[in-house]
Amino acid sequence: MTRPEAVFPAQRHGLYDLHCYSAAIRSGDLLFVSGQVGSHADGSPEPDFEKQVALAFDNLKAVLAAAHCTFDDVVDVTTFHTNPDAQAPVPRHQRAEHHHRRPPDLRGPHAW
Repeated sequence: MTRPEAVFPAQRHGLYDLHCYSAAIRSGDLLFVSGQVGSHADGSPEPDFEKQVALAFDNLKAVLAAAHCTFDDVVDVTTFHTNPDAQAPVPRHQRAEHHHRRPPDLRGPHAW
């Protein structure tokens, strides 16, 4: 049986140490990524929403890189919003910026 292995980006995020969690866990050929937030390296939040979302995607990209993965390896992304009608277009734009292909077997407007 494969032992799970913790994965951290090169610039270890301050929140990982503060809250005692890993950025991702590799188990066999699967990578389980912890929720990524729009915080700076010291753990402080980015106050501007659009910059916060961009930073969350940059943080996700760093975690993927540490695991020798890219956005092409991502199966699903879930985002949480306090005002979905106003906020949802921002992560959709960031997703399009970072992920340029759509898996052929996923359908619908909300598919990754």
